[in-house]
Amino acid sequence: MAITEIGAYAHLGPADIEALGRELDRIRADVEADLGAHDANYIRRTIVFQRTLDAAARLIILGGRGRLAWLLGTAGLATAKSVENMEIGHNVSHGQWDWMNDPEIHSTTWEWDMAGLSAQWRYAHNVRHHLYTNVLGMDDDIGFGVMRVTRDQRWHPRLLLQPLQNVLLAATFEWGIAWHDLDSAHDRAADPAEKAGQTRALLGKLMRQAGKDYVLFPALSGKRWRRTLFANLGANLLRNLWAYLVIFCGHFPDGAEKFTPSVLESETKAEWYLRQMLGTANFDAGRVQAFMSGNLCYQIEHHLFPDLPSNRYREIATRVRALCEEFDLPYTTGPLLRQYALTLRTIHKLALPDRFLTATSDDAPETASERKFLGYRPFAAADGAPSRSRRGLRTALRAVAAKTALPTG
Repeated sequence: MAITEIGAYAHLGPADIEALGRELDRIRADVEADLGAHDANYIRRTIVFQRTLDAAARLIILGGRGRLAWLLGTAGLATAKSVENMEIGHNVSHGQWDWMNDPEIHSTTWEWDMAGLSAQWRYAHNVRHHLYTNVLGMDDDIGFGVMRVTRDQRWHPRLLLQPLQNVLLAATFEWGIAWHDLDSAHDRAADPAEKAGQTRALLGKLMRQAGKDYVLFPALSGKRWRRTLFANLGANLLRNLWAYLVIFCGHFPDGAEKFTPSVLESETKAEWYLRQMLGTANFDAGRVQAFMSGNLCYQIEHHLFPDLPSNRYREIATRVRALCEEFDLPYTTGPLLRQYALTLRTIHKLALPDRFLTATSDDAPETASERKFLGYRPFAAADGAPSRSRRGLRTALRAVAAKTALPTG
């Protein structure tokens, strides 16, 4: 089953957890005090770059000759769409740039270039997902309602098709997210009339988005409308695949833990921080790949500080990683392809009924709880002498994996 007591699983006492929270509060305060013209210039330059790239790619698609020009234009358009969705739209909608008081670059006014409505996404993502990260029954992003990614989710025969569903979700990711966000909006609707209004609003956005990419731009291309139509289809497909890859690698590889609603009872801010650190995962990326991912290669840092500007996550990550060392906590990261391979293993494995699975529901790569440590005393040093250094989850995980911890008797 999922984690029921976060302190017990992390092998940290209340004092240690509160100390960790104070250190993370200090990181936030330091970054907020340092925000200024450099950060504002960064997002403005990013918007100019994205819009310039979008226009240039469309001109290449329209005026270029031959397959190479079409491929170049399609790749440029896919890149522009990815930057708009991830480094701009996602992060602006989180309120990361609200401190600038720029009416254009503000979470309440930005409407991104994808199928879903920003307003519906902000509730489903900023509230349901970030506030209740990986809490079963509270966070709708655990499998997005169509995937089984933890053994705490009951198996149904339809899940035998989960590998195929995964491929379809990846190819249509923006559309899947749009309907997913609508479901969340319906959940908080006061009456059927409000639900109907939300549905109409989304359908209007879907029609505008599809009309722009698949009717307007092809029509403006005249006799070359097919070239533009298929370029837009290709660019949207590539953007969907990339967004899917980034999001799944930040939430579903081994080490991204799940929690029962009991962890929310009297949860302190420091415990919320700890849940974000244990429930998310990073992937290794250079500056270009980080930019293309909206800096969501730093998913741990993003979940700790979702409203701090994304261009600060690299420097924040250095300090967060040092805290993980200090408090003996795992810092879950790895190469992108490795993180996705672990995610795929979970998706394919959990398509099967539990009777075909070998690990227990408390000690599986994708599902763990504090019960996995029963029978072990991982805080003891090898010679039985107490250690002067803090011993936390990382030491406990190594001890259980190596079966070297002393039995409790």
